[in-house]
Amino acid sequence: MASSFLRIPTISSRTLETPSLPSLSSSSSKFSPLSPHFHHRHRRSATVLRLSCSASADASPLPSHSLRRRPQYIPNRIPDPNYVRIFDTTLRDGEQSPGATLTAKEKIDIARQLAKLGVDIIEAGFPAASKEDFQAVKTIAEIIGNTVDESGYVPVICGLSRCNKKDIETAWEAVKYAKRPRIHTFIATSDIHLKYKLKKSKEEVIEIARSMVRFARSLGCEDVEFSPEDAGRSDREFLYRILGEVIKAGATTLNIPDTVGITLPSEFGQLIADIKANTPGIENVIISTHCQNDLGLSTANTLAGSYAGARQVEVTINGIGERAGNASLEEVVMAIKCRGDHILGGLFTGIDTRHIVMTSKMVEDYTGLHLQPHKAIVGANAFAHESGIHQDGMLKHKGTYEIICPEEIGLERSNEAGIVLGKLSGRHALRDRLNELGYELDEEQLNNIFWRFKAVAEQKKRVTDADIIALVSDEVFQPEVVWKLLDVQVTCGTLGLSTATVKLAEANGKEHVACSTGTGPVDAAYKAIDLIVKEPVTLLEYSMNAVTEGIDAIATTRVLIRGDNNFSSTNALTGEVVQRTFSGTGAGMDIVVSSVKAYVGAVNKMLGFEERSLPRVSSESSKVPA
Repeated sequence: MASSFLRIPTISSRTLETPSLPSLSSSSSKFSPLSPHFHHRHRRSATVLRLSCSASADASPLPSHSLRRRPQYIPNRIPDPNYVRIFDTTLRDGEQSPGATLTAKEKIDIARQLAKLGVDIIEAGFPAASKEDFQAVKTIAEIIGNTVDESGYVPVICGLSRCNKKDIETAWEAVKYAKRPRIHTFIATSDIHLKYKLKKSKEEVIEIARSMVRFARSLGCEDVEFSPEDAGRSDREFLYRILGEVIKAGATTLNIPDTVGITLPSEFGQLIADIKANTPGIENVIISTHCQNDLGLSTANTLAGSYAGARQVEVTINGIGERAGNASLEEVVMAIKCRGDHILGGLFTGIDTRHIVMTSKMVEDYTGLHLQPHKAIVGANAFAHESGIHQDGMLKHKGTYEIICPEEIGLERSNEAGIVLGKLSGRHALRDRLNELGYELDEEQLNNIFWRFKAVAEQKKRVTDADIIALVSDEVFQPEVVWKLLDVQVTCGTLGLSTATVKLAEANGKEHVACSTGTGPVDAAYKAIDLIVKEPVTLLEYSMNAVTEGIDAIATTRVLIRGDNNFSSTNALTGEVVQRTFSGTGAGMDIVVSSVKAYVGAVNKMLGFEERSLPRVSSESSKVPA
């Protein structure tokens, strides 16, 4: 299955000029754009907003930061002091979201899309977790890590490791094939972690960090990132010491994680400023941020950290990740794009924002983690205006209620050609609309979508964009076929037991039929599938929603399953072995068919996930070594 690609629409940009703020002194205590001191001192400039949009004919040239080029990549230095590197950890931290297990092929598709987006660093995974994870990181390093565009851009490919030799060696073996490989190693530094998790003294932890960074460099890796886990709750003087030691050992990037999402923006910004002011050798490395979203402040903390001097930000697509997730790439990037010139002191990134919507959709569909409608930037309601006052303002000037044009993130709001798709529409009209929506499909994919579109159009007067997107997701973003659904027939109601007959085909074309009864038609169909597949699973979640309003709406179904045959991996942060879960999605006007497609998709993902775990380390050796 080939991945789909985003067609870049032609856009323009308009900005209202405002004075840039002076560069921030690292020792300043009144730095945060989110602090009351800042708003008092810069009230005048803060009230002037940039509208990055092609909303009117009086558009002026692009803002200065849009004309800047991505600076040359040097591991421990950025030639342009205002450039912020985007470190995407969707494939590592994001995949740790419950139910977000990705197959190797899906990881490669997402990595390829992240490269189109222009992220500077792709954290491709935790290679020591399992042989499957190792192979996925290695393949991404070999393919995506060696694809150089005409401007010379190629993403850094990074692998995570705990501070022990086995993890670091495994990470290096996975990423060393990339043109720009990086090892990211970490150890906890907060008192609570030292006492209860590591059971080690501060001096022991310093020695581990120093020796492991030195070991990573000795392998030939010239780009080593170090993270003091739970830095947000760590003793400041201890942080300065351990960071200074790993700098001397050869670290090129220091990542400062708010691991439990406990800090406020003013606190986190001050933490970055203090580290910048008090860590010996800090001028020789890049400061990074990694903010969790437990209090809903990850984006605000990330921006505060950038304003205070951090020049790398660790983010995920759609903000996915453990617990409440991470700082969202699209939120951070668009905040910098909209406010970087006049509020954040001239900060800018190398992200091509026109690929945001497509990347968001791919991650949503591959992980099965649906976005809430009010999600900033990429939510379904992000550019919807329902109240009369807002609609009136939008009709008069879009800038009244929008600070971002949807086209700027790759979202086509309306069909400018005036084409209404229905049962008489042809293949060419469908292809044009798919292109306008950001999809470029190969002939086989287009043919599959077209016949499903015609079937829907026969039953609906008008096929909406939401219907088309659901159909594309159901075809393009499905896992590789192990079992293919051919037919399903159910009988249900109040007069007797619900029964289902299901016909599936193997990849080689051999057909299998099974019948079963159940408490309802979906339960009966799932039991029939289990009889054919003969792979024990547990259904953990089942959800369904209508794509559009109306009784003839397409239904989308998501299921989450867990295999009973011990599909497991190692959690990067805790070291514990965790059971993998697998999600599947389906779409159709028949809710039973939609449900069956989702279940088959989840089973295919599970069966396609070849479990080849590395030899388990003993409980003693799994601890961070001295």
